[in-house]
Amino acid sequence: MASIQQINGDYYGSKETLTEALPYLKKKDIYSASINNFFGIADKELSIYDDAIFYYNQALKDSEDATAKQSPLNNIAVVYIQQKKYDKAIELLESIIEKSNDKLTVKSKCRVLDNLGFAYFKKGMNEKGLSLMNESLKIRTSTNDSYGAIGSNLHLAEYYAKTDPKKSTQYAADAYQTATKFNSIDERLDALSFLITNNSKTINPEYVQKFIFLNDSIIKIRNNFKNKFARIKYDSKKEKEENQKLRLENVENEVALQKAENQKILFLSGFIILSIVLFFVKKNHQNKTRTIKLKTAYDTETRIAKDIHDELANDVFNTITFTQTQPLEIENTKETLIQKLDHIYARVRGISRENNTIDTKTNFASNLKEMLSTYNSDHTNVIINNIEKVNWHLVDEFKKVTIHRILQELMVNMKKHSQASIVVVKFESNGKTVFIDYTDNGKGADKNKIIKNGMQNMENRILAIKGTITFDTKPDKGFKVKITMSK
Repeated sequence: MASIQQINGDYYGSKETLTEALPYLKKKDIYSASINNFFGIADKELSIYDDAIFYYNQALKDSEDATAKQSPLNNIAVVYIQQKKYDKAIELLESIIEKSNDKLTVKSKCRVLDNLGFAYFKKGMNEKGLSLMNESLKIRTSTNDSYGAIGSNLHLAEYYAKTDPKKSTQYAADAYQTATKFNSIDERLDALSFLITNNSKTINPEYVQKFIFLNDSIIKIRNNFKNKFARIKYDSKKEKEENQKLRLENVENEVALQKAENQKILFLSGFIILSIVLFFVKKNHQNKTRTIKLKTAYDTETRIAKDIHDELANDVFNTITFTQTQPLEIENTKETLIQKLDHIYARVRGISRENNTIDTKTNFASNLKEMLSTYNSDHTNVIINNIEKVNWHLVDEFKKVTIHRILQELMVNMKKHSQASIVVVKFESNGKTVFIDYTDNGKGADKNKIIKNGMQNMENRILAIKGTITFDTKPDKGFKVKITMSK
């Protein structure tokens, strides 16, 4: 079940399911190695790299032979690359080839060669890195390992991204085509990001729209999967309990029938028999009352447990694991713990707001204003001007969704990074065009060093509706954004 959850992107849920499997382990064997490897994969995808390496090392200890050790060793090297510890990654990958080359399958060898070449490239040894990545792709192509070729093409697309955008685009296009064939969403998104950035001067709106559509769709699909998976587990448990209840009721019915026969006989025995019957009636009443109380308590506990599971269990589990594995006396660790707790608090408040379907009908303006107002706090005053002056009925629904999402991202970015005390969002319209000005008095940033992830996402969204967005910021000079779009 944990494997299925990971395939569908539910890494917190998979860790919870893996924890349920732990009590069934009786010794160190292939199952314990597999469980620890899955724990490592989940933490790697959640960017909890130190924990990922810990679990991969546990998987190594539980692996029985050299062949079984290859996968966690390769996984550790991949985490080292993510941590920019390229020397460690290279040393580990080369040791796999030197010690186990004759035991590696073709797919495993290609994976190791590709990761080794990528590590050399990231370290700055371009020629050696390119040679190894090309060798891996050549073998994968000759052996029809189409899925493995996706990773090779993405690595080569990154290799040529700055030196030869045309060649990078070709590798990215090959990766996108194969990832589409295998319905591999994450790889399609990676390929599209190269196809967009490699042609930044003449951005193809088709790629931008595909990226936004896939990105929004996968979030929705994975959230639906989490809910569906949780519901299936809940329904399965409920079905077992109902079957148990039915068996119990059948037994009680049989007992009741037998009791009725006994009462007919006892009734003829007079007062003593009657006293016994009254005793049993009273006892039966007490049992029924207790059953009702127990059922009421069970229903209440089930409802509370479901609410906690749906909203908080994954994050709380992650935080508990963090406190158990990290030294809390270290200041940075304390700060990280506070951040995790703050994330849990923010998620409780934000899940509904950030994932609900956006109403693009008559209540759009009031809902947008309400969303912006939720970022008011004791430390931040959000001012909203002239939102009602825009004739939102004339604005395309897709553009309304885009505006809502962009402003939401701006407010989240403000809350996380700017430390602003005043935020002003001003709306204007000349009949055909909508103008939105965002200003805050936060700490700002160097314009050339703005974190691109969120900003790039906003730019992609606005480009998809043929609008414009400009950012203006300096350290200690606040943050300004101007958005323009036609109705």
